[in-house]
Amino acid sequence: MKNYKIYLLAMVLTFSASCKKNFLDRTPGVDLDEAKTFADPVQTARFADNAYNSLINDYVRFNDHRGCTSQASDEAVSGNSESTVTTLTTGNYHAHALSAALNDITGVWSRMYTGIAITNKVLAHLPTVPLPAPGSSAAAVFNPIKIEGEMRFLRAFFYFELEKRFGGVPLMDKDYTVNDDINFPRASYDQIVSFILSDLAYASSALPNAADLTASNYGRATRGAALALKARVLLYAASPLNNPTNDVTKWKAAAEAAQTVIGLNQYSLQATYADLLNVPSSTEYIMIAIRGPRNISSLLNDFAMSPGSGGAQGQMDPTQNHVDMYEMKNGKAITDPASTYDPQNPYANRDPRFYANIIYNGLPWQGRTIEMWTQGTTHGRDYDPSSIIYTATRYYCKKYWPEVYNTVGGGTSLINYIHFRYGEVLLNYAEAVNEAYGPTVVPPALSDLSLVDQHLSATDAINLIRTRAGMPSVPGGQTTATMRDVIRHERAIELAFEDHRWYDIMRWRIGTQVIATPMYGMNVVKNTNGTFTYSKVLLGNQFQKTYLDYMHHYPIPKSEIYKSKGVLIQNPGWEN
Repeated sequence: MKNYKIYLLAMVLTFSASCKKNFLDRTPGVDLDEAKTFADPVQTARFADNAYNSLINDYVRFNDHRGCTSQASDEAVSGNSESTVTTLTTGNYHAHALSAALNDITGVWSRMYTGIAITNKVLAHLPTVPLPAPGSSAAAVFNPIKIEGEMRFLRAFFYFELEKRFGGVPLMDKDYTVNDDINFPRASYDQIVSFILSDLAYASSALPNAADLTASNYGRATRGAALALKARVLLYAASPLNNPTNDVTKWKAAAEAAQTVIGLNQYSLQATYADLLNVPSSTEYIMIAIRGPRNISSLLNDFAMSPGSGGAQGQMDPTQNHVDMYEMKNGKAITDPASTYDPQNPYANRDPRFYANIIYNGLPWQGRTIEMWTQGTTHGRDYDPSSIIYTATRYYCKKYWPEVYNTVGGGTSLINYIHFRYGEVLLNYAEAVNEAYGPTVVPPALSDLSLVDQHLSATDAINLIRTRAGMPSVPGGQTTATMRDVIRHERAIELAFEDHRWYDIMRWRIGTQVIATPMYGMNVVKNTNGTFTYSKVLLGNQFQKTYLDYMHHYPIPKSEIYKSKGVLIQNPGWEN
């Protein structure tokens, strides 16, 4: 962990001149003297705000905007075989760690420890910062209790991002100087979880409710965000990867944490699913990354859009594996003989979330129709078998390319990165309750009944999600095992392309079943009479994926292993 010293020197006292909008706009673009900074409450508050910049803040973050975890998972492939994606899909994680920023190994490791360094420094100096006069403008900015709550929340979040990728990591819990020996060994996973929970206990008592934030502070940590993070941390801790003996008390703790968020009565499912990422605020948002409207020329034009609509390259290509997971509108899987699924009319009467997430052949789109067919040597405008800038699967991702955005006249788009939303909390709750109590049992209410206005079984929580989507309720007669499959399926659909699936696969230890399996696309042939023939097709070798049984954790960056001189122990399977 000698790089921690580099993070301190290079980042902690230097603020970025191009920070996020609203409260982060106050961050100055100059180097600041440490003593002067923490002698001034306003400068201290500004310095603390800089910690937010270390949070993960985009779905498509590999190599700036050219790859994402969805393409590593079974959700999608990278049409042009972007190296930051293929180094994961081929199992060459050490090469991924050296690839363009922000990669998911060294990039995240460095970014999280930078954030940890900032929060540790603020927490160390906060007790000595002089209090401003009551009622002054400085007092409106500097609230030491709230700032400590934010720093502890952010530090907990940074450690969670590390542990979900690497397991146990070095635990840095104070403001170290460049002369300190910080060549620490890895703390255990459980030790990191305990540390996170301690920080969140303080944060959830110190932070305001979302309703108490002014518009300029939207996106800051709140009590709800701290409790939602706690629920997610405990869900991961209870999952098979981290709970090999299936200790039911861990599932109960996760269920109680999610129940607490539900009982706040501050959040609810947004009425519509299709625009979840595209609204400035929502009853469903618990915490989102604040970012201004993004230029269409980056993520949309250079990653998500079909060249047939003016995109530079449409590289976000959902797989047939993912598409086949969408049930029929009647709630039956397409493999069920009673589902009414027609392989030659494959996109009719599907789960409404299919139409919110997937762009497919024949879809009416921006005043025309999506064309991903071939006919002899000719082809539709949205597919060209001879060019890697078009889809490799005959699908594009609607969640990253809403219909309202096109390249005509340029412009901007609003695609939020959601840290926590209420739909995820319900899914977390359902998973934990099912494992702890079964599919139909309503768990005991929390001791503080004022926190709870809904007492839900796992089935009830899933049905809330399905009802919002326009889908029928889960069939009765479920066991814990069958309901587990229902819940995992519901997460795959509801949270599609929202940066959850890859990490869910890791914590469930199912990568060898769902990633190391053939990846498929759709072949679409236009007939002379104008109809189409559809057939599932195996994708080329470059789109097939490797996942071995030790890949549920990433390797610690080799550079950190080498510099530790044997103190840091590599994750099993990644020693070479």
